[in-house]
Amino acid sequence: MGGTDAKASVESALPDSLDEVRVLIDDLDRQLLELLSRRARLAEQVAHIKEQAPCFEPGQSFYRPEREAQVLARIRDENPGPLDDDTIAWLFREIMSACLAHERPLVIATLGPSGTFSELAAIAAFGHGGRVQFEPGIPEVFRAVMAGSVDYGVVPLENSTEGSVSVTLDSLASSDLLLCGEVALRIDQQLLSRRDAPQQPRCIVSHAQSLAQCREWLDTHFPGIERIAVASNSAAAQQAARDPDVFAIGPAFAAERHELVVRAADIQDNVQNTTRFAVLGREPVAASGNDKTALLLSVTNEPGALSKLLLPLSEAGIDVLRIESRPARDRVWDYVFFIDIAGHRDDPDVTSTLEKLRPHCGQLRVLGSYPVPVVNYPGGA
Repeated sequence: MGGTDAKASVESALPDSLDEVRVLIDDLDRQLLELLSRRARLAEQVAHIKEQAPCFEPGQSFYRPEREAQVLARIRDENPGPLDDDTIAWLFREIMSACLAHERPLVIATLGPSGTFSELAAIAAFGHGGRVQFEPGIPEVFRAVMAGSVDYGVVPLENSTEGSVSVTLDSLASSDLLLCGEVALRIDQQLLSRRDAPQQPRCIVSHAQSLAQCREWLDTHFPGIERIAVASNSAAAQQAARDPDVFAIGPAFAAERHELVVRAADIQDNVQNTTRFAVLGREPVAASGNDKTALLLSVTNEPGALSKLLLPLSEAGIDVLRIESRPARDRVWDYVFFIDIAGHRDDPDVTSTLEKLRPHCGQLRVLGSYPVPVVNYPGGA
């Protein structure tokens, strides 16, 4: 029997009575509960086995990004529907997050206070089982991870409208931390205010990136109104919550946290506006089978220096996924390049190609290899 015929057969066997359907749902819920409990017990056994390993250190995280990526990729491939692949992957990530938290919750540093897109990205990366620790700025997130007071950090890396986040790139260049993953989050911006706010605000506040992402909309609807950049979207929401004459821009998530109303929804100029967030860690991530590697390269100031860097990658058939330049902080008019390539640093072709690159580089650092993201996340909620 073909797949379509089998599906039709199953659907025809479903009862027409609402009460009978609810009985079936209740029975399935009981089965799901038992299966989830069995999965949690198996996760406990995994933790026990790891704790008995000679190389295990007390306090060491049981989290393995490559294993999670492999599981989620398999779940997507095996998903029979009717729930879409992203929804199924999200559900299983939450299950894995809850099982991990049952052993020891991960602590994740990100830009605060509560109600930022960074908090949404941290939840998207680690599920609701992780415990978010808020830091006042991106450099502070780096310091928390380096100090070992948190397990991982999540920071904005690049926006599809406004480009790279320079403070993140500069912090990566001066840090020994590694990239362990990434999350691409669609950024839906909302205009927020108190319920008793007037029609026209005294000023509109938000993070500088958010103000830039809504520039055309603001020019059309609030020309002449002062715009003030603050440390985060959540800080802007806090100001709006205190003062009815202040409007804020941020996610609907921030409105819920600070008891504001959405005066205008989806005001970003680009409906495809997306921010890529980086996951920071202290330990390298093993290969998952579908990975990318981030590199930091510096070159001497000579003709054709960049082409000499890219040629070995091209000859090896390694895809260059992204390239970004930044001024070198210790040399005037010299530049460093951030390059993302396909593959894992331990892949033989990547390893040999990096060795060919070294003679042409003043500096070559592998910033990390990590799984290509498996789940797509909408923003705002």
